[in-house]
Amino acid sequence: MIQELEDSHLVKDYMNGNERAIEVLINRHNARLTGFIYSKVGDRELTEDIFQDTFMKVIRTLKRGAYNEEGKFLPWVMRIAHNLIIDHFRKSNRMPMCDGTDSFNIFSLMGDEKLNAEKQLIKEQIDTDLLRMIKELPEDQQQVLHMRLFKDMSFKEISENTGVSINTALGRMRYALINLRKLVEANSIVLTN
Repeated sequence: MIQELEDSHLVKDYMNGNERAIEVLINRHNARLTGFIYSKVGDRELTEDIFQDTFMKVIRTLKRGAYNEEGKFLPWVMRIAHNLIIDHFRKSNRMPMCDGTDSFNIFSLMGDEKLNAEKQLIKEQIDTDLLRMIKELPEDQQQVLHMRLFKDMSFKEISENTGVSINTALGRMRYALINLRKLVEANSIVLTN
């Protein structure tokens, strides 16, 4: 019976054209995934939207044959949902605004615990995305980028430490930034909160 198959078998069945297999997977993980999303966003309608977006992304990935996380279906789906939640918070830009009047109220700028947790979640995701993309750069570009951004070294210091001219160090930094921009665009990553 199809309901008794493991996730990995259902994924293979779906990729081989059995549409019923994805329905079983969705029903099997509905409660856990919905609970996870709701715990982060606190809104039923938004939870449903993110749940649907998650499985639309899952389906597109499976149809392309790009799924390769054998035996780890649920953690993979949870990661997709997590990333969509982060994207939602980034796009909704939940920063409190001043109304521009003469009367200033400090309480209008103070956030609650949930908002701070959202900001932290977004920051962690941005850091993770950025570090993952930096690792995809050529070694010499990684080295210059790391020295400049994380060690706050001048290009003169970078030149002295790497044994290349200042112009070469500048060129490597320029190419590193160009390549990072390409990676950001290719992966549709939002690096702001």
